[in-house]
Amino acid sequence: GAFAEPAIDPPLADSYRALLRSDERAGIAAAPATGSVAVLERDLPMIDLERLRSGDARERKACADAMAAAASEWGFFQVINHGVGRQLLEEMRREQARLFRLPFDTKEKAGLLNGSYRWGNPTATSLRHLSWSEAFHVPLATISREDCDYGKLSSLREVMQEVADAMSCVADTVAGALAEELGHAAGGGESTFPAGCDGTTCFLRLNRYPACPFAPDTFGLVPHTDSDFLTILCQDQVGGLQLMKDARWVAVKPHPDALIVNVGDLFQAWSNNRYKSVEHKVVANYKAERFSVAYFLCPSYDSPVGTCSEPSPYRPFTFGEYRRKVQDDVKRTGKKIGLPNFLKHSPVHGLSS
Repeated sequence: GAFAEPAIDPPLADSYRALLRSDERAGIAAAPATGSVAVLERDLPMIDLERLRSGDARERKACADAMAAAASEWGFFQVINHGVGRQLLEEMRREQARLFRLPFDTKEKAGLLNGSYRWGNPTATSLRHLSWSEAFHVPLATISREDCDYGKLSSLREVMQEVADAMSCVADTVAGALAEELGHAAGGGESTFPAGCDGTTCFLRLNRYPACPFAPDTFGLVPHTDSDFLTILCQDQVGGLQLMKDARWVAVKPHPDALIVNVGDLFQAWSNNRYKSVEHKVVANYKAERFSVAYFLCPSYDSPVGTCSEPSPYRPFTFGEYRRKVQDDVKRTGKKIGLPNFLKHSPVHGLSS
């Protein structure tokens, strides 16, 4: 017979069936979580970054105010006139598609992009924990390193570096304006924000959500908050991103020219809970695959996260400490606990510090 094409998809269907069987044995209901509740589609607050570059101080202030209001109320907003060229993003998408079309075995080999490939959720014990997706989670520090293997995709390096540089400008602009709104003085030297972030400490994540033939509410990405300062996301027009707003899930309407910005845990802690790191998820699509690329604004592991003003509800901690605690909790309980662990009077551990 003819040779079978090498599989490009990770064995998500096998994981799905195995977890479905174990859920049935444990008597857990089949649908992951959304059940029959209708999900509203909403437009996120739209911020025009052109106004921040305006020569008019009132215009700049109005833009920063609108951003701060969205960060407090939604934890999410979208930005236009962000300076990341549409052509560059289309090129990124093409490169990404070529990367994910490689055979699964090739993607899984540790050499490719420094072993940054992830799929599904290796610690899943129930369908509620399964993510129907694959991703390359690439530290920016490795993109240009000589030992980072791109296989046959030599043009990918250049495009990833360009996207990372462009998104890092957006992240710095937005983070700076949001910090200023809380009284953090802008300016050079020591007062750049966030402390400990530079071109080497952040991450780029290339995501692919294959079409999912199973339940229509299978998670592409399980509900979570981001453990960084800010995330800048470019999603395609397939949709599937949902966030928690007023205690219910809201679907985010894709907008062709906008990037999505969301507040991460570190910014919520630094802002003394003024800005919200909001739970969000991706729902897999029955017919279409979906691509996205995310830029995570993170400090170095030994950076203290700090606060915009005292008293802070959180005890001092470093990013490394935060990451380790999240990983321990996920290993131990299957779930991320996150910020509540670091409250001075922690409900998780009784009183602390």
